[in-house]
Amino acid sequence: MVDRTSGMPAFRQVAADLRAKITAGHHAPGDRLPSERELVEVYHASRPTIRAAVEMLRTEGLVTAEHGRGVFVRATPSIRRLARSRLSREARERNRGAFLADASAAGFTPSTSTEIRFEPAGPRVARHLAVEEGTEITVRDRVMRADGLAVQLAVSRLPRELTRGTAIEAADTGPGGTYARLEERGHRLGSFAEHVGARMPAPDEASLLQLAEGVPVVTVTRVAYGADGTPLEVNEMVLAADRYELSYEWPAD
Repeated sequence: MVDRTSGMPAFRQVAADLRAKITAGHHAPGDRLPSERELVEVYHASRPTIRAAVEMLRTEGLVTAEHGRGVFVRATPSIRRLARSRLSREARERNRGAFLADASAAGFTPSTSTEIRFEPAGPRVARHLAVEEGTEITVRDRVMRADGLAVQLAVSRLPRELTRGTAIEAADTGPGGTYARLEERGHRLGSFAEHVGARMPAPDEASLLQLAEGVPVVTVTRVAYGADGTPLEVNEMVLAADRYELSYEWPAD
């Protein structure tokens, strides 16, 4: 029931209670929320208040409204991104590195569309790759899908001198991916560094990822270093925040 003395607008109180019930699993993904009339009775609130509360949850990406059917808790795939094991040499040898590792763990069918292009290095990329601005860069621009739904955008950039004449410049890089091809050319990988952030999506990102209004994205910038410490690749990823869980594990030593 709405507390008229709390100082919090009534629609926010209703939205907060419904949000808590969704988070706790009382309304599971795919469930239909009680009708507007039922919510009016439950919260002793007006119809405009209920509509404003539901609209708030819709803009947060928690629910979807289907004309003539009602309001439903949004069902989204859950992908666990295991950062420690997904880039291992052993995983690459089994062709289960990176996104394929996520697919294997979560049981979804992965697919990727890739665009290859070449461009001069701008200031930021030059800094990450420790090259001069204007150096020719190979760009692998990918949209990654889980069961057909776009869940991640990833743009990898490497110095062209490392990729020329290799499958890295093809859409299909072959078993083990880009990192396996680099090691075949003698560029043994030594370490990775990832920088994680969050923000609201740009319009084209929201469109490609089919994000509901109000859903943010997680950003991951990964730099791959050779065994001698030379940067080999910078990969800038944009992940749908409502579809991903980032998991990090490391020994206590």
